[in-house]
Amino acid sequence: MDSTDDAFAPLVIKVGGNDLDQPGFMDALAAAVARLAAVQQCALVHGGGRAINEVGRAFGLQPVYVDGQRVTDQAALDVAEMVLSGQVNKQIVRALLAAGVDALGLSGVDRGLLRVEPWAAQLGRVGRIVAVRADVLRDLCAAGVVPVISPISLGPDGAYNVNADHAAGAVAAALNAARAAFVTNVPGVRAGNGVVPRLSVAETHDLIARGVITGGMIPKVHAALAAVGAGVRQAVITDLAGLAAGTGTVFVA
Repeated sequence: MDSTDDAFAPLVIKVGGNDLDQPGFMDALAAAVARLAAVQQCALVHGGGRAINEVGRAFGLQPVYVDGQRVTDQAALDVAEMVLSGQVNKQIVRALLAAGVDALGLSGVDRGLLRVEPWAAQLGRVGRIVAVRADVLRDLCAAGVVPVISPISLGPDGAYNVNADHAAGAVAAALNAARAAFVTNVPGVRAGNGVVPRLSVAETHDLIARGVITGGMIPKVHAALAAVGAGVRQAVITDLAGLAAGTGTVFVA
């Protein structure tokens, strides 16, 4: 790894679509990113699950999940691309611009930013990221621009849907990020009556095996562990308040 890579240590922020629909969340997110981007290069990856479900139902589609991953046939992919790369992506960009952040929206398809292979036959057109054009993101960040990334990505035979948590982990690893923050509607991984402040790989797998970590939290913790394993200095699951305060569940290799 060269000195340029060592010097480049951005913050990668992932936000989920369910949170984006909450009243006031978008403006609060934009304000938080504005504060962070003033002192550190940032990139943002987003989902859009609730909006995809709502538009899909209007077309007669019902969401199906396997282990927290959305099953995506061609019709579902068309809706996901329209919602993620169009509606949600531009909503976030508009909010960031209003907060004074120089933001650019793009998807994993643009410039071949995120290249994928098919994940598994039962998931349909869901991709596993195999390459990230980190140079595209580095150039934008170096120019003071915050990339806002939709996880619709480029596969061998067209577009694929990618879990936004996985996309954020892959982007953070490719950028050798200082920190990957997975922002959700809870302040971290809960166990018992509180949030676990720190988890190792073994401890995380134990909590999954015991049913403490379940559902949509599973791909989040896997993405956090994958990011740390690939060289991200720190990965954290937190909420919007924790993003600003630096709190949440931190994952270590």
